[in-house]
Amino acid sequence: MPPIPLLLSAGEASGDMYAARLATALKQRLNVEIFGMGGPQMRAAGVEIITDYSEVSVVGITEVLKRLPSLFRAMSRLVDEAERRRPPLAILTDFPGFHLRLARKLRTRGIRNVYYICPQFWAWRPWRVNLVRRRFAEALCIFHFEEKFYAHAGVPVKYIGHPLVGNVKPTMTREFFCKKYGLDEGDPIITILPGSRRGEIAHHVPVLVEALADMGRTLPGSFAVVVAVAPGLDSEKMESMFPEQWQVKFIAEDTYNALAAANLAIVSSGTATVETALLGKPMIVVYRLSPLTARLAKPLVRTRFFSMVNLIAGRMVVPELIQHEFTPQRVAAEAGKLLSPSQAGKRQVEEMLRGLEEVRQLLGPPGAVERAADEIRRLLSAAKSNAK
Repeated sequence: MPPIPLLLSAGEASGDMYAARLATALKQRLNVEIFGMGGPQMRAAGVEIITDYSEVSVVGITEVLKRLPSLFRAMSRLVDEAERRRPPLAILTDFPGFHLRLARKLRTRGIRNVYYICPQFWAWRPWRVNLVRRRFAEALCIFHFEEKFYAHAGVPVKYIGHPLVGNVKPTMTREFFCKKYGLDEGDPIITILPGSRRGEIAHHVPVLVEALADMGRTLPGSFAVVVAVAPGLDSEKMESMFPEQWQVKFIAEDTYNALAAANLAIVSSGTATVETALLGKPMIVVYRLSPLTARLAKPLVRTRFFSMVNLIAGRMVVPELIQHEFTPQRVAAEAGKLLSPSQAGKRQVEEMLRGLEEVRQLLGPPGAVERAADEIRRLLSAAKSNAK
């Protein structure tokens, strides 16, 4: 029998990672030919990339307007290819602004949609869950509290747990990491994850550079700075944003080791905060949107917290510096507390680590991707039986 065509789509770096792992798990279970939108990790997993996610990966309401032609082109390519190949399922990974519209177009063409990594509508514009109910055959959620939210709205839903659990691990010791990258093992290491989108880099890095300058003046002793560069970003361009004399280490494709070696992480809000939590590292969460986007978005937010770690815990486990609170002075002050050898500093770190352990427990057991692949296999089998 010929392979089953499946459409798999992701619109940003974290989605590319999740979708790539799912593609691998599906190929282990089924004779499938997977195509869609994604990036380097999906390519490496054998997915035929029809359009690269770099064409559509934007953040913010106002920023989307500038990229509308690219968004329309990507949408058109995917719909045309789906019409040509007629996949029984389209598996869409988070990225709701694009994927909700894509799902509508695919559904009118007789293609069933599965949401893999459900959008966080419980935190942001919750009424959009009704679109998921109308356009998706099933939603696979990764947080324990999401299952009730989606089910209450009438969405067929299955809780699979978080795909990162069991997969976030360092591959080297701190000693080896320091030797590999020419760092003094005796110095504290501050690892920075400034974001995975160009807009995030533009908004975050200038503030972080000023914060590091403040820390250089106020923190006792020396410290090393490691910047983890997300896939698809221009490392050289990012390097040019930091003073050359600082000798900052810019590291690509080694994020988990960079975090595992750190004494403190400064992390752009998003998936990276969950990765940092799974590695048990003290962190400061930061994020900034354009002023206009922030003003437009504020009335739509329905949660007390912004960062995923605090949302999962239901309380303030890690400091989050968002929008106007994300200033060089606040970052330097929070870093000073967490790196302080004082009893107060040590107590704050110990309390944070206990909170991060709670978060790890709430993320569920390992095997989320495998459970997602099994559920998709079940949906395909059911669709085949119904067609007979």
